[in-house]
Amino acid sequence: MPSGPGSTTGAPNAPSIGPARPDIDIIIITTTTMAPTCSCTTATATATNNDNNTNNNDHLVQSDDPNHPANLIPSLCAKFWTLGWVTGTGGGASIRNDDLVYIAPSGVQKELMKPSDMYVLSLEAQNGLADRRQRVYLRSPPGGRPSQCTPLFLAAFTRRGAGCCIHTHSQWAVLVTLLLEAEGPGKDREFRINNIEQIKGFGRGPGKTGNLGYHDTLVIPVIENTAHEEDLTEYLEEAMEKYPDTYAVLVRRHGVYVWGENVHKAKTQCESLDYLFQLAVEMKRLNLPWVTEIEEVKPRGP
Repeated sequence: MPSGPGSTTGAPNAPSIGPARPDIDIIIITTTTMAPTCSCTTATATATNNDNNTNNNDHLVQSDDPNHPANLIPSLCAKFWTLGWVTGTGGGASIRNDDLVYIAPSGVQKELMKPSDMYVLSLEAQNGLADRRQRVYLRSPPGGRPSQCTPLFLAAFTRRGAGCCIHTHSQWAVLVTLLLEAEGPGKDREFRINNIEQIKGFGRGPGKTGNLGYHDTLVIPVIENTAHEEDLTEYLEEAMEKYPDTYAVLVRRHGVYVWGENVHKAKTQCESLDYLFQLAVEMKRLNLPWVTEIEEVKPRGP
């Protein structure tokens, strides 16, 4: 049985937002879309101050602790690359540490990332920005490009109180969305599976106690892809509202976003989902249904 992620607290119980930091320089960046490919890898940015400024807050990404977000994101992405989740600079990850959010950059080979490649922003500093394409960064790597996944990561942090959000381009996730698409309208908006042991890797929902059981049905919503990654944000937020217990959203012909209260729980759920996606593809090939009615086996008495 997989180790369960436990319950994830909702936004009202999220870690407290720290005070403003007057000793940290602020970098305002507006992203602009370039090409109709996966925008995780094509975002560009213009900063109001020079990236080579004398104080780029590099101390935010310098630590000897392997569990520091600036060290952990490159380590995780290197592992994800071996799984085919972040091929060709696609996909990414973000970790929240109280008010600070660490984000993998765009256009960087994910298996070769370094802590110095990380972007860092303050959640509090994003309040009041009218344009979701404009973001205030505390730390921006020289010559780097911020990921257009950023507003989707922020949605997981602000709307779900998540501590980590992972975005993969898993082939199994993409194949599941295509299999659902082939089912036709009305049957292509949800991935459902039950009576599989790995389902126990998921919590019952933010603020709820315990994990899903073997006989429970896991439901993951599916949204349509857009030409530019940032434009997915409102659709992801709508899916969060419609499916308040979900920890993931599939993006058709693209991949999946998965979040959790912390890194361990997000990673556990992402791995469990990829297992279930691969299993579902093989089940479909064998004409086996994803949702079944089977009799519960009762424990024998003493």
